[in-house]
Amino acid sequence: MSDLAGRVALVTGGGSGIGAAIARALVDAGARVCVTGRRIEALRATVESLPSGAAVACAGDVSNERDARQMVDTASALGDGRLHVLVNNAAAPVNGTIETVDLAGWRRALDVNLTGPMLIMRCALPALRAAGASAVVNVSSVAALAGNPGITPYATTKAALLALTRQCALDFGADGIRVNAICPGWVRTEMSELQMDGLAARRGGDREEAFAAVIAHQPIRRVADPAEIADAVVFLASDRAAFITGAVLPIDGGSTAVGPLGEILASAPRRDGI
Repeated sequence: MSDLAGRVALVTGGGSGIGAAIARALVDAGARVCVTGRRIEALRATVESLPSGAAVACAGDVSNERDARQMVDTASALGDGRLHVLVNNAAAPVNGTIETVDLAGWRRALDVNLTGPMLIMRCALPALRAAGASAVVNVSSVAALAGNPGITPYATTKAALLALTRQCALDFGADGIRVNAICPGWVRTEMSELQMDGLAARRGGDREEAFAAVIAHQPIRRVADPAEIADAVVFLASDRAAFITGAVLPIDGGSTAVGPLGEILASAPRRDGI
């Protein structure tokens, strides 16, 4: 693929999981990539896994305005002041209800999951405009579309990110900047494996049994590979999606399409083709 040949991209949260897969897919499509995150060792591992010269690393916290500016400057320097693709992937998976989450955790979720993308986009606007035609992809979650118990800070901030996506699509479309969001479901990453280990500890069984339980009602009954999420990001970043902005794309194996009756039928023995 060479859909993004000669273009420059910035990927936050690029040290592992979905972010690292997105960086790899963008490079495969021809882009040069700046990967950012808080752990420099993980970022270096991502860069070293890619062809020489295809990527650079910049460590920092997206919720810190000075760090956000440095990330954007490092990325846009690869394109002589232009930035063609911005992927806001960094996230803080803060759990709890409004009763159990501490205020520091709530603020951290807001800072990373909502203020961080806002800061990165605001800092990047001049470079995105300079590119002539550019694309922003915000990585939200199916948690923004349907509730799950005990993840109020995460779900709330990811839902707010969808509103931010639509607002920015409206505000900056005339500048040639497209802004879309994706909502991944369960994806096999280090983070999701830790979550499944915790679920298995509470319910019994092992990690794979926990994964099987959470995807039992999906039409596609498996967990996604990070590369499948990355492919959708490359599409939204490319000219093939030139007329798409303000959109929200679930990548969830169909989980958000299933209502209560679907869950009942999925868990019941099948007879007569039903």
